Amino acid sequence: MSRKIDLCGKDDMPSGTARRFDTDGLAIALVRIEDTFYAIGDRCSHANYSLSEGELLVEEKELECWKHGSTFSLETGKPTCLPATKPVPVYDVVLEGDRVLVVIS
Repeated sequence: MSRKIDLCGKDDMPSGTARRFDTDGLAIALVRIEDTFYAIGDRCSHANYSLSEGELLVEEKELECWKHGSTFSLETGKPTCLPATKPVPVYDVVLEGDRVLVVIS
């Protein structure tokens, strides 16, 4: 069964930013590009560093781990370069009014 978790207001995050949310035992990196939000697991699958602290590659829709440079697709969670080889979780995001919610299965 899925549940929705309210993370923030739409206007709380400017476009081109990433922010970490700790909720229900999960670390989630929420990313905003224009009016689209993406949510992936915030821990790099290679060395357990926070992805939301890394560089956001807007054109590629990727988030780069600041420690070793692995990048992860915001759409699939799959690493797009080494040293990471395992994907991170991806979560659906829904907007309800001006609130941004993540769907946890």
